[in-house]
Amino acid sequence: MSCEFRVWEQPTHNSELITYNTKEMEQRLDTYSRFPSGMQEYLSAYGWHFSRKMCDWAVSRMKTKNGALEPLSREELDATLKKYGIKLENDTACDALYVANMAKADYFGRSISDMAHLALFVKDYLDDPDGYRGLPFTRFYADCIGSGTPIMWEQML
Repeated sequence: MSCEFRVWEQPTHNSELITYNTKEMEQRLDTYSRFPSGMQEYLSAYGWHFSRKMCDWAVSRMKTKNGALEPLSREELDATLKKYGIKLENDTACDALYVANMAKADYFGRSISDMAHLALFVKDYLDDPDGYRGLPFTRFYADCIGSGTPIMWEQML
């Protein structure tokens, strides 16, 4: 049985349910949109992944419930992953560093109780079997859109 994606049109006297087979929808929905200035150059250079500058900027905006985040460095993250014997299969560019700091800012000390569980969260997030390459950056970009946070793409190259 095929999964189907249904979209409703605006109500009119002739409105019908429009059905799309998911096989026809496998291409990203933003590939035909107009992009903000500099975004295409960024995507050409990094794809849907965090460059070092983009990661540093994104992490600099993170807050904990107690205020500013004390971010993890790449070296600290790598040492933590090694300490707990965790190998990432789908880490590209600075994606793992972003995910680790996002988890530290949002969940550490509550649902993520310690560094071992933070490392496991990074593994689960990046290597999720039903995830996709570029998932962390795609969700970050969606958050920027949703919160009205502009990205100065040219500065991230």
